[in-house]
Amino acid sequence: MTALFALATSLLWGLADFGGGLLTRRTPALTVVVASQSIAVAVLGAIVVATGGWSEAGPQLWFAVAAGLVGPVAMLAFYKALALGPMGVVSPLGSIGVAVPVGVGLVLGERPGLLQFAGILVAVAGICLAGGPQFRGAPVQRQAIVLTLVAAFGFGAVMALIAEASSTLTGLFLALFVQRVTNVAAGGAALYVSVRRGVPALPAEGFPWRSLPALAFVGLADVAANGTYSIAAQQGPVTVAAVLASLYPVVTAVAARGVLRERLRAVQAAGAGLALVGTVLLASG
Repeated sequence: MTALFALATSLLWGLADFGGGLLTRRTPALTVVVASQSIAVAVLGAIVVATGGWSEAGPQLWFAVAAGLVGPVAMLAFYKALALGPMGVVSPLGSIGVAVPVGVGLVLGERPGLLQFAGILVAVAGICLAGGPQFRGAPVQRQAIVLTLVAAFGFGAVMALIAEASSTLTGLFLALFVQRVTNVAAGGAALYVSVRRGVPALPAEGFPWRSLPALAFVGLADVAANGTYSIAAQQGPVTVAAVLASLYPVVTAVAARGVLRERLRAVQAAGAGLALVGTVLLASG
């Protein structure tokens, strides 16, 4: 069950990243984040009310609040890094955030078997290569590297925090709701500051109402991914769940190939293959 939910997480995150990437080509990234997460808040609020999730309120929700604060910072750092440096360097480097939840699992006493340990190494190598690292070209700015590492740590921290935010299904709905409310508050504050500095919040043609279904998909897919990851981490070893959930760059690359007809470079294809081999090793271990 751990492998199943973790792989579902990677699928949802990969599709959400692909959809978010398309939307940010026409609409400012911060606006996409706030709009998509606002839709997720509305849906999650209805679910919490329907399931009686408020009864699960407790101190563990502070983990959800922390995840909600860290997430927007990591996302903004990642977008800024993409603006400063080559995507082929920034994207795979950002995936090393998987080291955070894996490290947490090891500190808590988890000890992967030999096959699982080999699977972790192979899968992480595949994840990094699937982003298509650039071995030649212009040097990368130091600021881009620093921002990417900040983003990677933030993404990994969110994975570790959300796994600790609940222990029941109804509690998970409440934790995700709290996380998203915090996301919207933090992202909204950043958007307000950005607008005050003269940066437009909307494209020239106004709010992209035609993109509303896509915004809803991105927000809800991201929420669902957090939920399936939390379940995966509770059902089995965090070290396994975190690595399998971090296969989303492969999903994004495949989606770009299928929808946008982008060609996979040899290094990306090799990375996808290694990631799949690592997945098999982790599942069989």
